[in-house]
Amino acid sequence: MIHTTEVIEVDDELVAAFDRLTPQLSSSSPAPGADELAAIVASPATVLFAAKDIDSGEILGALTLALFRIPTGFRAWIEDVVVDESARGKGVGAALSNAAIERARSEGAKTVDLTSRPSREAANRLYKRVGFEQRETNVYRYSLES
Repeated sequence: MIHTTEVIEVDDELVAAFDRLTPQLSSSSPAPGADELAAIVASPATVLFAAKDIDSGEILGALTLALFRIPTGFRAWIEDVVVDESARGKGVGAALSNAAIERARSEGAKTVDLTSRPSREAANRLYKRVGFEQRETNVYRYSLES
């Protein structure tokens, strides 16, 4: 069984989980340390969710929900969804996504958006199964790092 929670306190277990999970999400970004995780948790614009195995207590995945107001309404955006390779296909991603959707709904968001690389086929199937619809849009990025 999986239990999702909003992270309200950063501890050694969370830092260790991100040390393990971050390389599974990105090969170019280092794992966040305790201070970076604490900044995410403390920010009124972000909610960090963790998914734990009820039996072992191990953190199996995480997701960040960004909440923000723009002129056209209050929006939500899901970022950095990661599920441990050993737990994929066991409902962790769905549990995290549903927790984030419910939080966004309770905050009054009009929509919840996310992006996913086409090569992440299982993740894309999951998002569609949860109820996300693929949009016809172009996503652009301007890199501020050289």
